[in-house]
Amino acid sequence: MPKIRIENVVASLSLADKLDLQSIALHLEGAEYEPDQFPGVIYRLKEPKTAILLFGSGKVVCTGGKSMKEVEDSIAIVSQQIRKSGQKIKSDPKIQVQNIVASSDLESEINLNAIAVTLGLDRVEYEPEQFPGLVCRMEEPRVVILLFGSGKLVCTGARKPSDIDLAVKKITAELRGAGLMR
Repeated sequence: MPKIRIENVVASLSLADKLDLQSIALHLEGAEYEPDQFPGVIYRLKEPKTAILLFGSGKVVCTGGKSMKEVEDSIAIVSQQIRKSGQKIKSDPKIQVQNIVASSDLESEINLNAIAVTLGLDRVEYEPEQFPGLVCRMEEPRVVILLFGSGKLVCTGARKPSDIDLAVKKITAELRGAGLMR
């Protein structure tokens, strides 16, 4: 089984019914708030290395985490700092994973033209003049895998790490079964 590396976990939650973004921007050192450019506060953490987007509606998006633990830690840090600014926020918000992006290496070069023909046009897009990778949409789990001639792949659209494991196992088995990789 190829080694899988999670590159990015994007998660969202509701921290409150309403957030005072001006106040938050003043209390979070290094926060960026330019409402003319973007409707939320952008706050980047160094450890864990994530970006938190805070919106007036109370919604929050965390991106850049390499694991669910990094997302949870980031939310805890920002929540604590917002509480210190005097705003009331939920004590235990429900974090929902929106997308997990992972990479892997099949450790074998692959022929994308042959794969496009074998896997079928109903689930594959391959236009090398536009993009060097083959886009393969999987039904179960419902993810998208980008395959490159080098054998490297990117999996996106997963909601849990087990979806990525399953997708990489399935595509590897399918390519081997069709004689398209060692």
